[in-house]
Amino acid sequence: MCLLFMPGGWELVVIVFVILLLFGAKKLPELAQGLGKGIKEFKKATTETEDDDKKANSYDEKSEKHSA
Repeated sequence: MCLLFMPGGWELVVIVFVILLLFGAKKLPELAQGLGKGIKEFKKATTETEDDDKKANSYDEKSEKHSA
């Protein structure tokens, strides 16, 4: 059983149609802009976390070399 659901062509059309009905055509650009900002912020946060982890690991390696 596949746990990851990937919608096909018709499913995407139905999803877009439902979104248009719920929010209207005027709100879609605002929603897309907000979604884009959210994704950008999430990527920035994950990159910062990875950088912090790398810095912490390099600091740990340096302190182990000096103590040995």
